[in-house]
Amino acid sequence: MADQLSAQDWVDLGLKTLAKSGFTALKAEPLAKAMGVSRGSFYWHFADIGAFHAAILERWREVATEQIIAGVEAAKGNDPLAVLMRLTFGSKLVLEKAVRSWAANDARARAAVVAVDRRRLDYIEGLLKQAGLAEATARARAQILFWAFFGYALSDQPLAPDRQQAVLDELLRIVAR
Repeated sequence: MADQLSAQDWVDLGLKTLAKSGFTALKAEPLAKAMGVSRGSFYWHFADIGAFHAAILERWREVATEQIIAGVEAAKGNDPLAVLMRLTFGSKLVLEKAVRSWAANDARARAAVVAVDRRRLDYIEGLLKQAGLAEATARARAQILFWAFFGYALSDQPLAPDRQQAVLDELLRIVAR
């Protein structure tokens, strides 16, 4: 069965495990057991646990940043900042919390988070500049919007959909005017 599994199967399980149980659960033996295969299958796809962790962090970057940016870019004719806010604030954020917890304890995860944060900030700043804001203003407001997102992402107090939309509308009004 090991030859039927792909590296992506392992990474997908790794992301689910990370979100559910945290970074300390990202070990070959328990993951292999969960998949009903031997550890050999894991090592067929990954040289070591570090390579597996790197693949998980890369997939998180793709899912949590690049796919969202692609969604914004594909929403032609809509306000890109509003689309970005809807996609980010409306997503399930348990994986975001898990990766940031991991980054607090691991240099490789920390480097991945720093790179993703830089990409996100640059993208938000670019959207604000496209909306006509001066560079310094766009940079400051991008940082404010970024902090607002992480305050929300790390909060354990989700908002009801109508309340969330009202907050997002107000936040958009504040940063885009």
